[in-house]
Amino acid sequence: MTKPKKSKIKDGKLPAGQLRQEIFKLFKRHSKKRFNPKQIAKKLKIDNSKDSISDALNKLVEMGQLVALEDFKFKIKPTTATGENPAEQPGRSRKYTKGYVDMTRNGDAYIVSEELEHDVHISQKYLNGALHGDMVEINYWTPRGRQRTEGEVRNVIKRATEHFMGTLRLTRNFGVVIPDKLNMPVDIVVKEEDLKGAREGDKVVVKITKWHNEKYPSPLGVITNVLGKVGSSDLEMKAILINNGFPLDFPQEVLAESEDLPDHIPLMEINRRNDFREVTTFTIDPEDAKDFDDALSVRFLEDDAYEVGVHIADVSHYVKPGSALDKEAFQRATSVYLVDRVLPMLPEKISNGLCSLRPNEDKLTFSAVFVFDKNDKIKSRWFGKTVIHSDRRFSYEEAQKVLETGEGDFAKELNHLNKVAEKLRKQRFKNGSIDFETEEVRFRLDEEGVPIEVYIKERKAAHMLIEDFMLLANKEVALYIEEKGKGLEIPFVYRVHDFPDTDKVAEFARFAHEMGFEMNVSTPQSIGQSYNQLTKAAKTNDALKILEPIAIRTMAKAEYSVNNIGHYGLGFGFYAHFTSPIRRYADVLAHRILEGNIDGRNMRWDKARLEAQCKHISMQERKAMDAERESVKYKQAEFMRKHVGDVFDGYVSGMLERGIFVELKNSKCEGMVGFETMSESFEVENGRLRAKGRNSGRIFKMGDLVKVKIVSVDLSRRQIEMELAEESPAKNAPDNSSEKAPVKKPDPARRKITSKKIN
Repeated sequence: MTKPKKSKIKDGKLPAGQLRQEIFKLFKRHSKKRFNPKQIAKKLKIDNSKDSISDALNKLVEMGQLVALEDFKFKIKPTTATGENPAEQPGRSRKYTKGYVDMTRNGDAYIVSEELEHDVHISQKYLNGALHGDMVEINYWTPRGRQRTEGEVRNVIKRATEHFMGTLRLTRNFGVVIPDKLNMPVDIVVKEEDLKGAREGDKVVVKITKWHNEKYPSPLGVITNVLGKVGSSDLEMKAILINNGFPLDFPQEVLAESEDLPDHIPLMEINRRNDFREVTTFTIDPEDAKDFDDALSVRFLEDDAYEVGVHIADVSHYVKPGSALDKEAFQRATSVYLVDRVLPMLPEKISNGLCSLRPNEDKLTFSAVFVFDKNDKIKSRWFGKTVIHSDRRFSYEEAQKVLETGEGDFAKELNHLNKVAEKLRKQRFKNGSIDFETEEVRFRLDEEGVPIEVYIKERKAAHMLIEDFMLLANKEVALYIEEKGKGLEIPFVYRVHDFPDTDKVAEFARFAHEMGFEMNVSTPQSIGQSYNQLTKAAKTNDALKILEPIAIRTMAKAEYSVNNIGHYGLGFGFYAHFTSPIRRYADVLAHRILEGNIDGRNMRWDKARLEAQCKHISMQERKAMDAERESVKYKQAEFMRKHVGDVFDGYVSGMLERGIFVELKNSKCEGMVGFETMSESFEVENGRLRAKGRNSGRIFKMGDLVKVKIVSVDLSRRQIEMELAEESPAKNAPDNSSEKAPVKKPDPARRKITSKKIN
């Protein structure tokens, strides 16, 4: 038997991922022996510190590959040493399914499959090279005497991404890229000729050319971009995008195709459209927006009737099926909105130029036009291609000022639209729509992109006015397609939202009860009503705001599908996404299908292919949301790094065996207070709603107001460490001014990225 070759590592030190692999190989070669960190360093002939070896050993224990013993020794787990797979045991039935990998930080994963009611747990040793977000085929089983379903990856069907960002470490003959992504558990080997001039410690983008498997523990890659040394906020934001599978640049053929598009609108194209250029029209968008994809028009008619047009950028006119632009837009499927930047779905010439409904310019649109009677009831609707000329570009703040004062440009039209929007909203809630007004964190950044203020976005009438008319258009488009396809189905891209999971809701209701809020969860309708009551109660009880994001997690995820099951959260039987084709590919598909079924036309798309597209778009949407959340977490940690040593008020927002999470009152930054920092040990009760001191009996419960001191911030892990600033919880403590900027009025120089998100 030939001995495995040992890697030649610069300075005799192994990178973290490779260190774990070499330690595990050592234990497999000596499956009956026990080793401590010092013995491992000697056996492997490496110069890694005792702490780094101990950390690798502890991670292998968490992965279920090693067992920790007394005297700081470890041994291999018996089933791992023998290679025994529970699925291979005699009499064990095999079941197969497909799903997506949702990887945890310790290297294990859960497979999310539409075919199964519960997710399948996969130990890291059975992932067989699969990574977070990959589509995989698995076989699964339920071990005797246990409830949790276990499984093994048999085949990776589709990789979530080929590009990763990480830090380069050089050896004598090759490089090793250590990915920044926490749920990428293996390092990437790069041959010397593929380093592209990168140096030790550089941040790089690497493309995988050969994936890892049982024979090759590390994937092979080539460096595509050298980004320089670590440390800048700009690099961190780029890393978030790349590690979630979103390329930073458009391919040259895509850019070339967009540049070839004509800047002017031919007269022939205008003549074949319904002309709305003489109708009062305006846009309402965030102050710093550049891609204006929707506009509203108002025209007052006889007998107190009136017409409202919802005009949407006609992206499908410029982006043709099968073109390079179309293929790239589909692959991206969505624009990604980080704290300090937007990664667009379409090149800038289209998103910020040709298709942006800028004021005082003729623009091509696809419109949903509604005629209301004097009682604000819809008398008729019309869908078709149009040309518009926006008279005014409002920011939300400017439109809000007109609504509040009754004065300014188009005050009559704006106030009339607001009155109609309020009625639409009231009817929607009467029909079962759920009002989740979760607080949205925003930042004010300096010229280097570093946060100098964290604040909560205020949602006012102008925001809701736009939202209600976009919801109306989306609903009516879906209803039109459904009605037209009653004789022969028209496959369509619906936005669907299933009923909530009854077990999760029941657990949440118990949780809410502990915090003094009672819920009725007997029917889906009563659940929705209870959630609305919670939102209302949270406006006067800050502690209950902790419950709102938890309530959202009990809900099913909204997604795209050709199989319409309605939209539970909105209370709509039929719903689609039609109003944002600049930033969502689902809307582009909706436009194409709608265009093929108006003006007497009858066109049908292949249902199976359309469903496959829906699945891809839904997955991309989830990845974009992950990236957006990660950027917020990073900027919150970056903000709090300047406040190490400062004291803040916050609410207990979660619990683990090792401590409590605290969400700060004004900035919504969340950190952990470890029990080891307290004067006594605590026991977390079942359900993780309370923690009780073993000596004093002191109780911490969810929603408690406490004072905490910021101890440290780990930017790479987006983690904030805290400790209690006083022995007893704060009562009616004043807001800490250090969380707020001294400027009270909106700053016109404020750099923030805001998107209008309609579910």
